[in-house]
Amino acid sequence: MHTRTVAVLGYNGAQVIDATGPAEVFAIANELAGGRLYRVVLASVDGRDVVGASGLRLGVELPLGDIADTVGPLDTVVVPGTYRWTVAAGQTGLLDALRGAAASSRRVAAVCAGAFLLGRIGLLDGRRATTHWMLLDELAERFPATKVERGPIFVADGAVFTSAGVTAGIDLALALVEADHGPVLARQVARFMVVFMQRPGGQRQFSVRLRSEITKPVLRGLLDAISADPAGDHRLSALSSRAGFSERHLSRLFARELGTTPARYVEQVRVEAARALLETSDAPLDVIARLSGLSSAETLRRSFTRDAGVTPHAYRQRFRSTGATTG
Repeated sequence: MHTRTVAVLGYNGAQVIDATGPAEVFAIANELAGGRLYRVVLASVDGRDVVGASGLRLGVELPLGDIADTVGPLDTVVVPGTYRWTVAAGQTGLLDALRGAAASSRRVAAVCAGAFLLGRIGLLDGRRATTHWMLLDELAERFPATKVERGPIFVADGAVFTSAGVTAGIDLALALVEADHGPVLARQVARFMVVFMQRPGGQRQFSVRLRSEITKPVLRGLLDAISADPAGDHRLSALSSRAGFSERHLSRLFARELGTTPARYVEQVRVEAARALLETSDAPLDVIARLSGLSSAETLRRSFTRDAGVTPHAYRQRFRSTGATTG
């Protein structure tokens, strides 16, 4: 059985889960397949241990440049991201080591802000790529020769793979396992890890409430009340009465603070509630629609598809394929 060597790049300040998440995917694939499909090596520029962004120390096995001579030919290089990606992207030694490893490996996979390191060594030029949703504009601005994809959890373009933030590195690693050994093994790994094979909806699936930055305490309380009871009476008149504002002023407040209307915000919260019910129950769509405040199965389908990018039925279909394609 051919063993593929996977080098995870370790450096100070890297997000630990960006490194350990993919490593666990490969390790579990080994266990479930009953053989050594992958040999995972944590390597740094100089072979010294590194300290991740969380403060955890990671034990490095050897210098990145020594892997080919010590372990064997490199198959895959995994590049974790970091909160301090501007610092990492300016470290010449780190970039030189990554450039050399990338040139001698079959493929390179960056998690989260690791995409910026690939961009700095020219690997994203003329390619499609993605990164954490908060950094998409920055990636597009810094690397204009890259076509930045804003929806996918991960993007495969030839031998270069990039993914969205943090736990998306697990999705990416599952795609690599599928590409190497087929969807059956990748599905088994996903089931073992209790994750999606292909997360529905891409980067559009983040919490409505969490992505709302509110400065007005009254509005914050109103939004919390909507989230706590999505099926409640949240017509503009009812919201206005609870907030103590005129309907016109409340609409202006929503536009300024949230960039949307009260009705649209309520709909987004209801779709999020429906998503949770789809994930945790086998209830029919009309029941889910009623419980989430979307009134009917047809309204649920229409609103859910607009917000999540997939139908409610498709959202329920988990553990199939990662959806990975190369080229």
